[in-house]
Amino acid sequence: MSDETPISEAPPSSQAPHVEGAAPEPVDPLEAAKAEVAKLRDQLLRTAADFDNFRKRSRRELADVEKRAREDLIKELLPVFDNLERATAHAETATDVKALADGIGLVMRQFIDTLSKIGIERIKAQGEPFDPAFHEAVQQFETSDHPPGIVMHEVQAGYKQGDKLVRPAVVVVAKAPPN
Repeated sequence: MSDETPISEAPPSSQAPHVEGAAPEPVDPLEAAKAEVAKLRDQLLRTAADFDNFRKRSRRELADVEKRAREDLIKELLPVFDNLERATAHAETATDVKALADGIGLVMRQFIDTLSKIGIERIKAQGEPFDPAFHEAVQQFETSDHPPGIVMHEVQAGYKQGDKLVRPAVVVVAKAPPN
């Protein structure tokens, strides 16, 4: 058995390259940590810059949407304004008051239709129970003609858009007379 080569022994030419490739150079832990910190810092700066750009883009897009909404609203209201201008010009030379009143009534109807088209509706107040969510009471009036707590007169109309109150109705509320 003397002619067998032990397993642990290998020819010198094959052992040297294998040992060099398998054993990496020792890495300084401080240098590795510094490299990792630099890499993470770079990622953090890039993420912060991306977020800042996203925030700026979002604000710009929101401003653009608001501008377009205002433009659309103005486009809806301008025909009403044009008709009011015509009615005003006609009022200066009109002799028929009834025709002028009818013309103004048509412009009012056009305005109400325009408000409806953009989702704004008038709050029904008169004859309804007082609701502080939609009504603002400016006076209580003692009367036996209306039950207490019922809106008996609307001073100024209120409006809502969907479920959101645009302006409360300013009202006078019935109050029971003293006995």
